[in-house]
Amino acid sequence: MNREINPPQKERRSFFDRLANREIPFGWFRNFYKRELERYHDRWIPENASVIEIGCGKGDLLASLKPSRGVGIDFSSEMIEVAREQYPDLEWKVMDAESLELEETFDYVILSNLVGDLPDVQKAFEQLHKICRPDTRILITFYNQMWEPILKLGEKLGFKTPHPMQNNLSLADLENLLLLTDFDPIKSGHLCPIPMYIPLMTRLLNGILAITPVLRNLGLVIYFIARPQPKGELAEQNPSVTVLIPTRNEKGNIEDAVRRTPDMGSHTEILFVDGNSTDGTPEEIERVRTTIGKDRDIRFIPQGDGKGKGDAVRKGFAAAKCDILMILDADLTVPPEDLPKFYQALVTGKGEFVNGTRLVYPMEKQAMRFLNYLGNRFFSAAFTWILEQRFRDTLCGTKVLTKENYDKIAAGRAYFGDFDPFGDFDLIFGAAKLNLKIIEVPIRYRDRTYGTTNISRFSHGFLLLKMLPIAFRKLKWM
Repeated sequence: MNREINPPQKERRSFFDRLANREIPFGWFRNFYKRELERYHDRWIPENASVIEIGCGKGDLLASLKPSRGVGIDFSSEMIEVAREQYPDLEWKVMDAESLELEETFDYVILSNLVGDLPDVQKAFEQLHKICRPDTRILITFYNQMWEPILKLGEKLGFKTPHPMQNNLSLADLENLLLLTDFDPIKSGHLCPIPMYIPLMTRLLNGILAITPVLRNLGLVIYFIARPQPKGELAEQNPSVTVLIPTRNEKGNIEDAVRRTPDMGSHTEILFVDGNSTDGTPEEIERVRTTIGKDRDIRFIPQGDGKGKGDAVRKGFAAAKCDILMILDADLTVPPEDLPKFYQALVTGKGEFVNGTRLVYPMEKQAMRFLNYLGNRFFSAAFTWILEQRFRDTLCGTKVLTKENYDKIAAGRAYFGDFDPFGDFDLIFGAAKLNLKIIEVPIRYRDRTYGTTNISRFSHGFLLLKMLPIAFRKLKWM
């Protein structure tokens, strides 16, 4: 902290020192904007997480998140003094973003309205690695330069506090800087196209306009969520794998499922969860386990009173013994031989939630009926739009993630509620809420060779349609 301050930075420090104890004119505008930022961060950061805010100002945002460990840093000693008085239960430090002197890591790092003021954004981003783990998430917000003329007019009219000149940063500029400094952008976009309170209207309009093509680019706030670039740490651990196979009247597919599922990682467990089959599936699982599968780790769990694939997935994942969890549909329309592709995508860090997509390669004629195909395309586009991460095929049954991340999804399940009889959207919504890096692996979709589908196109399609407003309300409603 003894380095020489260049004149522009010294002027900025003096400005924020003066601002710390100054009454802001037309505070209603500032308060609305502050509440919108608090609402946005609260959506992605759970209570009792460890959080550091760089450029914390008076500490209001950090305090609103109720962290288990909260640290705020700012280069303005006056701002930090106000923060200490207001929130003595959190830790506050005078420190420069471009010269971090901390020896701990955090679950979340916040840079809110900071990057526009930094003399060297790239250098500040490089410093962030000191306080990040591979699972740390960085949340960045800054104002959209398209609003510059309006904000300057607001300063002249007294609606906004005059502010030193900001860096001219666009969404593409920030993405480039993140990549230069070894961070991996997960999602980005615009918020708050209407930055003032209109009774009964503002939240609705902001939620809709923020995801409307073209109009969404007019939002006052630009946001980024990023993670440190993966370095293959998981691959070095050679993690074990549980392949979960939910079954219901799939007797003719059990032996093939065991024979064709490859060994992966340090150990592979095959776990069947049966939903009260009437065709002898449980007996077939036991036969295969004690004959051709006697040298493999094969387990069987009856689903009991539970119904649906979603319940089977939750019970199976809760009982899984291994580090990585995979779902393989018992109809084998997704070839078990493709599972190592999902394993490699996960352990190399390319993705933290790996989803199969059936809509890239040509599929066998009877594999997917035309209405199912149209439904898949619709839901893929809708959820890409809402979840802000690309989905080509939300309904592919093969999904892969670590047990650690699944446990986090399960712990936060109450946020969305018990709404999903299939299990796919429970996992997708949870992964989006945790800001996991989602990636898709194309597979060749086959026709089933035994039994009939347990899916009803129209009744199940209606249930899926009901999930869209749930996702919109929970993930986009400001």
